Amino acid sequence: MKMLLAAVCLTAFVTPLAFAESKIELDAKVQEARSTFAKHTSAGAELAAKAHGVLVFPSVIKAGFGVGGEYGEGALLIGGKTAGYYNIAAASIGLQLGAQARSEIILFMTAEALRNFRESQGWKAGVDGSVALATLGAGGSIDTDTAKKPIIGFIFSGKGLMYNLTFEGSKITKIDK
Repeated sequence: MKMLLAAVCLTAFVTPLAFAESKIELDAKVQEARSTFAKHTSAGAELAAKAHGVLVFPSVIKAGFGVGGEYGEGALLIGGKTAGYYNIAAASIGLQLGAQARSEIILFMTAEALRNFRESQGWKAGVDGSVALATLGAGGSIDTDTAKKPIIGFIFSGKGLMYNLTFEGSKITKIDK
């Protein structure tokens, strides 16, 4: 039990320090992630152009050895301009070993969904808002039911969209930069 508590504390304190980037560095990585996203899915890029807000986490690191966690920092873009900085974090317990990095983009397709997100004091996916995870069909199209949801999420790496992942349980909190 002491080992478990030590691992959780170490993850909670060390991981955010590894992401202490300046606004300029983070803004550059956000733009790079948006470009990579557009290359992988033109349908996703079209949805992003229609979104009221686009939350971009260019690098979310997930690691675990029995006890796991994930952390990343990103920016909310409204009208193509940065409207705030946020972090995303989650913890898990169970059979897990290893680490991976990925990018995540959350599209707020309605003004109400964006307002609810911005007014929260710590927004938890699946509790404060359901995020429909987008998957690509034939020809790179996005399922029409997913495209109609108020909040749509994409998880991808340098190799393309990633599947069988979830936003559920991730907490997103506004941070000062």
